[in-house]
Amino acid sequence: MNQNLVDLGEFGLTDEELFAHVDNNAVDAEKITAPRYSYWKSVLRVFFKKRINIIILALLALIVVFAYIYPIFSHYDKYANVLVEGGKHLTPSAAMDMYGHNIHWIFGAGSIGESTFDALWSGARISLTLAFVCAVINLTVGVIIGAIWGFSKRVDIVMTEVYNIVGNVPYILLISVIVMILSANFWSMVFALTITGWLSIAYFIRTQVIIIRDREYNLASRCLGTSTFRIAMKNILPFMVSVIVTLAATEIPSYISYEVFLSYIGLSMSDMSLGKLIYAAEGSMLTPGFQMEFWCPVAVASVITVVLYVVGQNLGDASDPRTHM
Repeated sequence: MNQNLVDLGEFGLTDEELFAHVDNNAVDAEKITAPRYSYWKSVLRVFFKKRINIIILALLALIVVFAYIYPIFSHYDKYANVLVEGGKHLTPSAAMDMYGHNIHWIFGAGSIGESTFDALWSGARISLTLAFVCAVINLTVGVIIGAIWGFSKRVDIVMTEVYNIVGNVPYILLISVIVMILSANFWSMVFALTITGWLSIAYFIRTQVIIIRDREYNLASRCLGTSTFRIAMKNILPFMVSVIVTLAATEIPSYISYEVFLSYIGLSMSDMSLGKLIYAAEGSMLTPGFQMEFWCPVAVASVITVVLYVVGQNLGDASDPRTHM
């Protein structure tokens, strides 16, 4: 048998270096040499890899600044110019000529001389706050109940019947009736949008949980006596972050749409939200010179819903561990 001998001297190493003793440490042998994985760092890396996400996120930040920070410094007063003669229903150029060249009048003046620009962001703050509050309540309740619903067969029997009954009632009809019964204010709108809004979220989460509840590690946890609630919170929900984020992406814009629709049919809040601004300016839609009063809140409401949806969808995609490779 032919053997190829290797001259170890060509490596330029001493005998001690070539034949150094290596300690066989069982603990070190179990360690895996690999870069440390951070879930949220990977999410942010995938999310910011797309330049469009940076642009959309910057636009969202601009909307939040104008909705929550700008009204603090604008000192908006709806009735400040109500007695000014000829100061109503003004185009941007006419409003600037009368009230001064500044940011307040770039969209003109409204039906009682108010700044359309300032009114927009005051209404956007109310609509955004309503959407965020409703989303937090519905997602929190829906995700927790949905996780337990999908994992516990006893809960599944009861909740399925509840869903079959309540889920068949048109959601927009239920909201309208509740708002009509209660006084139309911010918290009555929150109550109307959350009284059953969590149910569809819970049903969706339940469906996702059923897919993974009988996997081996969940069966092992049950055999060890782990409670259903703990299994749902520790073993199942962490794997559904991307699903939950995607749900939030659709839920938050939908509440703004519901509020705008209810206001447009006359079931508006007492607060001057985006929906109420659109409803109040409905008569200006086709009036020459008055169109800005109607189309500005429509455009702002549309931009807000689209931006929130796109950010949520892309963040949901980035939250999927399969995209971290």
